[in-house]
Amino acid sequence: MDGTVLVADDDRTIRTVLTQALTRAGCKVHATSSMVTLMRWVEEGKGDLVISDVIMPDGNGLEALPKISRERPGLPVIVISAQNTIMTAIQAAEADAFDYLPKPFDLPDLMKRAARALEVKRRAPAAARPKGDKMPADDLPLVGRTAAMQALYRLVARVMNTDLPVLITGESGTGKSLIARAIHDFSDRRTLPFVVASAGDLSTMDGPATVISRARGGSILFDEVGDLEEEVQARIVRMLDSFTDNAPRIMASSQGNLAHRMETGAFRQDLFYRLGGVTIAVPALRERVDDISLLTAHFLQRAERDGLPARRFSDGALDLIRSYSWPGNVRQLENTVRRIVITGNEDEISRAEAEAVLGNQPAMEPLRGGGEGEKLSGSVAKHLKRYFDLHGGVLPPPGLHQRILREVEGPLIEIALDATGGNQAKCADLLGINRNTLRKKITDLDIRVTRRRKLM
Repeated sequence: MDGTVLVADDDRTIRTVLTQALTRAGCKVHATSSMVTLMRWVEEGKGDLVISDVIMPDGNGLEALPKISRERPGLPVIVISAQNTIMTAIQAAEADAFDYLPKPFDLPDLMKRAARALEVKRRAPAAARPKGDKMPADDLPLVGRTAAMQALYRLVARVMNTDLPVLITGESGTGKSLIARAIHDFSDRRTLPFVVASAGDLSTMDGPATVISRARGGSILFDEVGDLEEEVQARIVRMLDSFTDNAPRIMASSQGNLAHRMETGAFRQDLFYRLGGVTIAVPALRERVDDISLLTAHFLQRAERDGLPARRFSDGALDLIRSYSWPGNVRQLENTVRRIVITGNEDEISRAEAEAVLGNQPAMEPLRGGGEGEKLSGSVAKHLKRYFDLHGGVLPPPGLHQRILREVEGPLIEIALDATGGNQAKCADLLGINRNTLRKKITDLDIRVTRRRKLM
C-alpha cells in the first residue's frame, strides 16, 4: 500500500495497532483521538484515506462525513463503529462512506479494505436527503455484531435504493419481513405504501391489479412465496410482465429452498428468476449465538418501555439462554423474554426461572437439508441416491466411502475453523478430535487456515 492514512479513534489500543499495521504495509499514518484534529488535517489537504470511529469525545464520525465530502471530494472514509445495528450501516452508506466495519473488526479484513480504498476512486457524492425527511426510528430488532449480520447490513444498505427485486430467505422467526420493511423504510420509496401480498390477496384474477393499486409505486412483498399455488405463481409472473414505468419495488420471502422446489417442479422457473435479482440470506439465531446477549438486552428495554417491570438476566440465566437452540429464532427469543419478564417478581432473572420457562419451549427442529423440514440425513440420502442414479445402473468407481467422507468432512472442518477464528486447539476441542488428528486432516484435505485477530 502507498499513501497517507488519517486514523481517528478514542481507543489508544486501536490507534496503536492500526498505526503499526498500516506503517508496516508502507503507509504514512497520522492518528488522533480528536474529531477536531481530524477535520483540521482534512481541511489542510492531508491524507489519502480516513479511518474513523463514530462516537468521539468531541464529535461524531458519521456526522462529519458530509463535511469531509465537501472539503475533499474523492477522499475515501472507512467508518468503524461499536454501534452494531443496521442503522449504523445504513447511515454510513447514505453519508457516502467508502466502507463500514463493526467493532470488533478483523484486522486483515480492514487492511484489505484500506488497500482497496487507496486504489479505487471514490464514487460521486450521493444526493442529499430532503430537509425534514427524518429517518425512521431505530426500533427494529435487527441487532448484531456477528460477521453474518454485519454482511447482511452492508448488503441491505447497497440494495435499498436500487430497483432490483430482492429475495429474502431464512427460517421462520429470523426477521425476513423486518428486512423487507427496512429496505423500504430506508429507501427513496419510504413515503409510498409498503404492501404485503398474501396468497389470499392474489387468489382472484383481479387480485394482482388490486395489489399494484394499493402499492402506488411503493414496495410489494410476496410473503412466503414458496408456499403459493402454481396458479397464483402464474398470476404473479403475468403481473410482473405487465409492469411499466413507476412500477413498485418487488420483494419476496421464503422459508424453503426455492431452487430445490424449482428443480422438483413445485416452483415456476420463470418466477424464480424474476424474483432473484438479489438474494439476502438471514441467518438462524443458533448461527449467531454471540448476538443473543445484544438481542436479549434489546427486548428487555422494549418490554420496560411498554410498561413491564425493569428486569435483568443473571449470568447463569444468560448462559442458559445462549445455549438454547431457538428453533423459533428471534421471534421465539422475544416472546420468551417477555414471558419471563411478566411472570417473575425479582429484579434479577435467575437461571432456575429461565430454565422453568425454557422447559416448556419446543425442542430443536430438525436440521434443514435440501427440502423443507427435512433432516440432514434425509438430504444426504437423496443426494447419494441421485449420485447412484446418475451412473445409469452401473456401480460408481471403488473408494466411494472415503470420497463421501472427504466431501462432508472438508466443509465441516472449514466451518469449524472459521467459527474458532483459525485456532486449531479450539477447533479440535469443538470437533471432539485430537489436535494432531486435526492437523493431519487439514493437510490431507488441503484446507487453508487463517488466524484472525479481533480488536475491541
